Amino acid sequence: MDSTASAAERPLDTFPKYLLWNAERFAGRPAMRFKNYGIWQSWTWKEQLAEVRALSLGLQAIGVVRGDKVAVVGSNRPRLYWTFAAVQALGGIPVPVYADSVAEEMAYVLDHAEVRFAVVEDQEQVDKLLSIADKVPSLHEIVYDEPRGMRDYDPKRLHDYEKVREAGLTRLKIDGAAEAWLAEIAKGRGSDLGIMLYTSGTTGRPKGVMLSNDNLVKSALHGNAFDHLTENETTIAYLPLAWVGDHVFSYSQSYTAGFCVACPESPETVTEDRREIAPTYFFAPPRVFEGLLTAMMVRMEDAGRTKKRMFDTFTAHARKVGEKILNGESVGAWDRLKYALGEFLVYGPVKNRMGLSRLRVAYTAGEAIGPELFRFYRAIGLNLKQLYGQTEATVYITAQPDGQIQADTVGLPSPGVEIRIADNGEVLYRSDGTFIGYYKNDQATAETKTPDGWVKTGDAGFFNADGHLKIIDRAKDVGRMKSGALFAPKYIENALKFFPDIKEAVAFGDGRDFCAVFVNIDLQSVGSWAERNNVAYASYQELANHPDVYKMVAEHVDAANRKLATEPMMAASQIRRFLVLHKELDADDGELTRTQKVRRSFIAERYGELIEALYDGSTSKRVETEITYEDGRKAKIAATVRIVDAPTYGGTAEPVREAAE
Repeated sequence: MDSTASAAERPLDTFPKYLLWNAERFAGRPAMRFKNYGIWQSWTWKEQLAEVRALSLGLQAIGVVRGDKVAVVGSNRPRLYWTFAAVQALGGIPVPVYADSVAEEMAYVLDHAEVRFAVVEDQEQVDKLLSIADKVPSLHEIVYDEPRGMRDYDPKRLHDYEKVREAGLTRLKIDGAAEAWLAEIAKGRGSDLGIMLYTSGTTGRPKGVMLSNDNLVKSALHGNAFDHLTENETTIAYLPLAWVGDHVFSYSQSYTAGFCVACPESPETVTEDRREIAPTYFFAPPRVFEGLLTAMMVRMEDAGRTKKRMFDTFTAHARKVGEKILNGESVGAWDRLKYALGEFLVYGPVKNRMGLSRLRVAYTAGEAIGPELFRFYRAIGLNLKQLYGQTEATVYITAQPDGQIQADTVGLPSPGVEIRIADNGEVLYRSDGTFIGYYKNDQATAETKTPDGWVKTGDAGFFNADGHLKIIDRAKDVGRMKSGALFAPKYIENALKFFPDIKEAVAFGDGRDFCAVFVNIDLQSVGSWAERNNVAYASYQELANHPDVYKMVAEHVDAANRKLATEPMMAASQIRRFLVLHKELDADDGELTRTQKVRRSFIAERYGELIEALYDGSTSKRVETEITYEDGRKAKIAATVRIVDAPTYGGTAEPVREAAE
């Protein structure tokens, strides 16, 4: 019996069912690509079905049964994506885990989820799991993809992926095995638990978000229809497997639309691999777009005078008319001609360098993106849009329709989504993607999800006159200064992070007389500046404390204050004092989540003495900070951090308070 027989006749409410259908309708079309040892390998949908089936039957042979939780840990590789479908085909629940989690973080998630099996990438992940085995008593078997370095390991409980696959192929030869596997797929329902994704833990322990097959399938279908995604798209999968965005964009939407997903050779080669693939559909958090622009600006600073002048001239013209052309608005013939010349000389080569030469639609989300940064990408012809979402919403809450793009909003309610604003300004939604609940945490579920299905986002926002949603900040982070003026730290931070030299910023001011900030410099951008100006430095700490770097940051703070001064709601939050932090904020040190979001409460506790120094008039402060290396070793670094005053401005950007000399 053909394993794909009658697939299209089944209700398409799970991804294994979509896999069967795709193997019929798109049999010879590419489903996945993977660059390995410098060579791109491809699998068609028919071949992908064969791989998933072999793995699924192999997992069944080592004991995976309906209801089992299976951890998936590693970077973006086809075999790990196939694990999702292979586990779901048996009625199991995949639990992807951030590959860069330290052992303690991983132990909590695996134990809390009651994981029985794990499919991991390589020796590093095996070592991590073995080191926490006593903390995860439910974990029985580990399957590893990369056998390098595993030869001398005790094979008890450890399985080579290839051998599991071969066991599946052997099992397939048994009479009735293929039919039995199809029967398992047929048992799956849209209402079944499809996956568990753990939150990044910004405010405490991660919570296990339970998403049903219906949540995932319907959200993917809505997203595909909204942006007209078809089997002709190509995307590149490079973001963490454990993040809901990657799961929807690289798995759910691919299966429901039938398009191809490409996996890069390594995290370090993403930009080069993206250039070779040239995706038509792309997602990246603002940090990635900031990094791409920073790298480009660094290259332009090193370019010759003629090339730099040409770049400046045509990007200025793009800012004038580029977005209008992208939106299909009326633009004069001369401006169109000049823009076309800019496309040939500047915009096209820039997009090609970024690996975005064939891009049809791109999204950014996760954090607010600076309006100037956002407009730059659209100005050079990239259809970059914003969406607003959460794990609990299966990503989609709002998105920006083509032709209705506003840089300072996150768009209109996505298809199938209702939104309302609570009396306290908090954004609430309900939709087809609304999660089942938090695993083993009924209290948190009840606090987040109302009995009639409305979910509290924790974000403060409002609708503008056009009906577009504007997010101010996290509701819990929005505060008031002593004067009673609104204080929204993320808004202030984003005003600073627009500058390529600033990688991260943390603003303080709730309950205070004025706003002050910590700044992290961008080592790539500032390091390039140091090289061009013959500034010698031996470490991030030394560069961050350099007088000229402080002067550079002071200029950016001044520009941010001028911008804030023109916005009535934010004028009182102009930055009066700042410091350049002596170390980069790091997820391994607990300062950022694994999705690179600032953990404000942790930073407030860890750097309390520096915060107080910002407000007590100190001009410097000696601090000692513990850091954690990637291998888990700890050390301490000491530094004297300088604190600098900044001028503030009136509504016309005229100075009302000069910085202290």
